[in-house]
Amino acid sequence: MTRTILRLDFDPSRRLGHGKIALLEAIRLTGSISAAGRQFNMSYRRAWLLTDEINHMFTGPLVSTRGGGKNGGGASLTPLGETIVGLYREAERKIQISAAAEILALEQALAPHLPTASDA
Repeated sequence: MTRTILRLDFDPSRRLGHGKIALLEAIRLTGSISAAGRQFNMSYRRAWLLTDEINHMFTGPLVSTRGGGKNGGGASLTPLGETIVGLYREAERKIQISAAAEILALEQALAPHLPTASDA
């Protein structure tokens, strides 16, 4: 089945797509920016920079962090973060449904898949 991936370009410096949403979901799941980044083979710095970018993109932060110390640090989605992830996933779902006929026609027009070394 074809997967629809949505990318929103609000303007050249503010983009929201599958990768940033997946990072937010991983932060929700792991409770950690560094652990979330590791899921995507991403350095802590890269994960932190993306999180910071996302936090400044909206009217409030999407990720809240707790400093380290003896109890350890962590990160979680804010209520706004949960809302943004939900809205994005719902938009993806609606696009998949509303464009199903066109997506099927595009799939049917594809050339046969030729195996490559990465298929092995």
